[in-house]
Amino acid sequence: DGVRRATLPSGEYSGIDPADLLAGKHIPEVQIPLDSGPDLFDELNKRDPDLDPQLVWRGKETANLNGLCAKAPPLFVQERLYPRMLIEEMRRRSAKRRGMADVQEDLASWDKALEQAEAFDFYKHEEAWSNRMILGDSLHVMASLLENEGYRGRVQMVYIDPPYGIKFNSFWQVSSKSTTVGDNDFSREPEMIKAFRDTWKEGVHSYLSYLRDRLILARDLLTDSGSCFVQISDTHVHRVRCLMDEVFGEDNFVSQISYKKGGSSTSSLLSNVTDFILWYAKNRKQAKYRKLSESKEVGVGASTGERYDHIEFPSGFRRSMTKNEKETPSRLPPDVRVYKESNPCSQQDNPKHRESPFVFQGKSYFPPRDRHWAVSLDRMPTLAKANRLISTGKNLAYVMYIKDSPSVPINNIWENCLLRSSRIYVVQTSVTAIQQCMLMCTDPGDLVLDPTCGSGTTAVVAEQWGRRWVTIDASRVALALARRRVMTARFPYYLLADSEEGLAQERKLTGKAIMRTTQGRLSQGFVYERVPHIKLGDIANNTEIDVIHGRYVETSRELREALGAALGQATPEEWEVPFEVPPKWPKQAQGLQAEFQKMRQARQKEIDASIARNAETEYLYDRPYENRRKVRVAGPFTMESMSPVQTLVAVERPDGTTDALRVAECNPADEGESFVSRMLKLLRGAGVRQSHKADRLTFAEVVPWAGRNIQAEAWTQEEEGAPRKHVAIAVGPEFGTVTRNNLLAFAREVKEAGCFDLAVVCAFGFEAHATEEVGAVAGCHVLLARINADLHMELDDKGVNANAFVIYGEPDVDILREGGDFRVQLNGVDVYVPKQNTVRSGEIDDIDCWMVDTDYNEQCFVARQVFFPDNPTLYKALRQMLNHDIDEEEWEAAAGTLSHPFPRPDSNKIAVKVINHFGDEVMKVYDLSHR
Repeated sequence: DGVRRATLPSGEYSGIDPADLLAGKHIPEVQIPLDSGPDLFDELNKRDPDLDPQLVWRGKETANLNGLCAKAPPLFVQERLYPRMLIEEMRRRSAKRRGMADVQEDLASWDKALEQAEAFDFYKHEEAWSNRMILGDSLHVMASLLENEGYRGRVQMVYIDPPYGIKFNSFWQVSSKSTTVGDNDFSREPEMIKAFRDTWKEGVHSYLSYLRDRLILARDLLTDSGSCFVQISDTHVHRVRCLMDEVFGEDNFVSQISYKKGGSSTSSLLSNVTDFILWYAKNRKQAKYRKLSESKEVGVGASTGERYDHIEFPSGFRRSMTKNEKETPSRLPPDVRVYKESNPCSQQDNPKHRESPFVFQGKSYFPPRDRHWAVSLDRMPTLAKANRLISTGKNLAYVMYIKDSPSVPINNIWENCLLRSSRIYVVQTSVTAIQQCMLMCTDPGDLVLDPTCGSGTTAVVAEQWGRRWVTIDASRVALALARRRVMTARFPYYLLADSEEGLAQERKLTGKAIMRTTQGRLSQGFVYERVPHIKLGDIANNTEIDVIHGRYVETSRELREALGAALGQATPEEWEVPFEVPPKWPKQAQGLQAEFQKMRQARQKEIDASIARNAETEYLYDRPYENRRKVRVAGPFTMESMSPVQTLVAVERPDGTTDALRVAECNPADEGESFVSRMLKLLRGAGVRQSHKADRLTFAEVVPWAGRNIQAEAWTQEEEGAPRKHVAIAVGPEFGTVTRNNLLAFAREVKEAGCFDLAVVCAFGFEAHATEEVGAVAGCHVLLARINADLHMELDDKGVNANAFVIYGEPDVDILREGGDFRVQLNGVDVYVPKQNTVRSGEIDDIDCWMVDTDYNEQCFVARQVFFPDNPTLYKALRQMLNHDIDEEEWEAAAGTLSHPFPRPDSNKIAVKVINHFGDEVMKVYDLSHR
């Protein structure tokens, strides 16, 4: 479709001045007209409430009625991830340990590793595409895709899974370790708290405005053949459908899908066990649709096999099923063909079809008065020659075998969407529901967008089926789960139609000598299983049947004449010759009957082959052929955000010096006196907590300070006789993070004051830690204290006093030498204990994932080694397939805290990134030139 990945700058090379971002520069706005909807202003004025019902909510009429205006900030790459490379390195190390090959460790040349693996691969998209996970508000990210990256009219499918209600647990998961969310569990992420408080303060009115804005952007992102799916519960399905009618136009409504979600209801009334998916097309007349089917099974469902209650034996003998056979299809005799007696007529009357009878087996038949033959009268004999008609007494029936069309199209009631695997996210969606939507409206290589990433189900499904994907979420926890899920997943390797393997399979299926060059293009699709779709009209119009039948006419007549003479009777008609030999027949007659039966079966075999050869075929888009000898992992993807620098990059050298880094995003320290005053009041009462209660730092007095970056001064409360410490205090922004520039400006002011023994910076989030460096500038210890996110919610401050401010630790990392190589040892998270004036290393339990870029080029972080501490089951699927190629030691190391050995990098720099189970991350850069 022409979509290419825009070349995005990394955070390190954004080139944006902090003042520009604060002033709103480099952030264009995108105007989206409501093309598919009416002029809302005129509609509201002319509306007749009795005759013209519509959905109206508070704020709708006061908004920009003729369009949407959204900021479109630029996006920046934070990480580049290559799942295949990580597994390939494990294979190489295993091979080296086993002595199977002289493997040259060269981590800087990953392209060579791509060529070495014959049975281990990923799908490669054209135009050097890599998939994307983006941290940020979906409204602004979607606007950026439209305005800055040319995605307008390029997305084939948008799947939106908005919160079903407006309870807290519909929006976030506090930690990647637990899916339990109670009413007292709040997100630790300022972005999500702000989104909740700002977006949902007016309840359902805010909900509708929130969803309408994103639907408008989704509509403009879609290609003309694209589709938008919104997953919703019965709480708001009626409102959301009205909303989508306005945005997409009611003429573009496709279906309302009901799917069973499972589980039991605690309601004292009727249980609700279904959720809904609303499907709208950008343009219904041009919508791409790939029909999905389910297999017909005898005795299962009125539309899938229950009515197929007759059987035909290999001899041609037919009968109805017995009661036991209907109830238990496994009791059917072997080699029988199951069929049903179908109506050979079509609806609507046609008097011409009753002018002349159709003679079948010596009896005349007419269609009923309200119907007519499904084919013209002169083609009815062909159905008889094909043995597809049978008399039911007064009427004729068409013999429809279950194998004529062994599948039936799915409808909008889905009962196969229960969540089979264990839930890793609080509002995780069933894979089957998203998969069926995706297969219906996209092809391999198409672009799929999910602005509600969650646990990454859409990304995983898109990766499995070879679709390109972009997924967005404002939650770091959600993206941490999604990253982990995609990184460790194993996918089936489906045969590409544009490959030598696929071409060989296509020749085998069609029997044709297909000759063409192959280029391995994913956009050409897979090689799918296919089933015949034999229809009555196709058989009746197949003139080859008449030719085949004609070749056997003379033989049939001669055998029947001889049979009549042997029995001393008139020549029997074909339908009068029995399928089984009566025991009292003379020997000569028995032999003639056997010859006739042999002729009849041979003729029928030829006719059936002609029917199958000339029948239409249907592709089963959910059943591509698979190469089970190949293991496939996710292709390359990037982690991105709207912030040029998501985490502070602290460059540490052996001598303790650091580079002066330009930080592109800057948040002012004061966003409102009321917020700062409230925080200082809480700080006076709560103090600052450490991991142990005994380490709490309490204040005897906290008073305002007339400084630019220092908001208050305080004196510690000490035991009797101990000297009090004079403390400088700064409070970060109410929404956002404190940057390195903020810390350095604060430290310089502390140094200039010359009277402080200690400094404390309180904030909801920090871009990173550089306590030693900042402390050196300040001339004293600088403590970074995280503010409890509950304080965003404007609750009773008494409930969070005890844990209002907590010291924020940083990773404890050692760089080890092992021969000529280096290794990184993660020891835990450092926590500064002010009363002891020491740093204590904590446990690794809070770490969800840590990564190493073993050759950091200061342009972008590349995850060359990835570890998931104490979580050895993540690679379970890959482990089962690759156990012979990869040692047990490698799988255990993937869940450890010690990196693999790596040589001295060309850049002399490595970067270590650590992510905890709350989604917080920090990156530290180490200079190895003096090690």
